[in-house]
Amino acid sequence: MKKSILMGLWALAGIFGATAQEVSENSAPTFEVKVITSVESIVPLGLGRSRLVSTDMARDYKEFSSEQTAADNTRNKSKRKDIRIKDFEETKLLNFYNVGGIRFQNIAANDAVISSKLTTMLVEGWELIFVTSAVESDAGEDDGNGIFITRYIFKRPIEKSTQ
Repeated sequence: MKKSILMGLWALAGIFGATAQEVSENSAPTFEVKVITSVESIVPLGLGRSRLVSTDMARDYKEFSSEQTAADNTRNKSKRKDIRIKDFEETKLLNFYNVGGIRFQNIAANDAVISSKLTTMLVEGWELIFVTSAVESDAGEDDGNGIFITRYIFKRPIEKSTQ
């Protein structure tokens, strides 16, 4: 009896394994990824520029990459102009500072604009999967520059064409 139970379990495992493999081979979703970047100036006196930036243009990273090995250390010779994208969406945001110092109304306004963009992305079928931010703040007496950057990373399934 013990042997027949074991045989039954192995058979079930085989069926589930085959079904899982068939599902993953036949219906594995293919995703596209989109990055939206907000750059908010933290330059005193409101002199910086703040923007929300996105694009629908695609770039294949492989065209601009090389693999370094001990035997072959040939570098990728891509030109900056080939990487640069000139077609993009730029949404104006307000700077964190003005003449009077930090401006909380500007931060609230930026939050509303960014929320609107993120909501639109969700309505269009994108799923927010990751958010990362960083600050490069004033580096001392002679610097006076700084930005607060946030990247919103989305994904959505690519519809497979039926032929």
